[in-house]
Amino acid sequence: MGREALSRRDFLRGGRHDGVARIRPPGVEEQGLAACTGCGACVERCPAAIVSLVDGLPALDFAAGECTFCGVCAESCPEPVFSDGAAGRFDHVAAISASCLPFRGVDCQACRDACPAAAIRFRPVRGGPFVPELDAEACTGCGACIAVCPVGAVATAPRAVEAAYA
Repeated sequence: MGREALSRRDFLRGGRHDGVARIRPPGVEEQGLAACTGCGACVERCPAAIVSLVDGLPALDFAAGECTFCGVCAESCPEPVFSDGAAGRFDHVAAISASCLPFRGVDCQACRDACPAAAIRFRPVRGGPFVPELDAEACTGCGACIAVCPVGAVATAPRAVEAAYA
């Protein structure tokens, strides 16, 4: 058996990711997944190429890119998996961990630059680089900030939990 090659990003982060986190496409409720047949139409048609099938069900991989809420996955699905209302945000928000470069004294604002909702701002700190602050209300959970983080310090957190700490 051969070993799966590490990407350069995973190597620099110190390991590999064991599978894709189960993040449902926008407009898919947990009960809607029961109607999914695993046909893969949403995978084939996603223009951002972030939808994959995990255990036969659609999941998003924000390490591959961001969700633009274009609705192509919903349009291509032949089953009643997606709700009628097109979702414009997820039930999660971005969460920035302590491994973020500015918290370690290194200037980086890649997540801010990538955020289409301008939900990540940087606050000045005396004697160090500006540090990130997340506006949870503005965050759509699209994942744009996740793929661009050079150290993997950005992940997702449930919206209710993140809002409680904001």
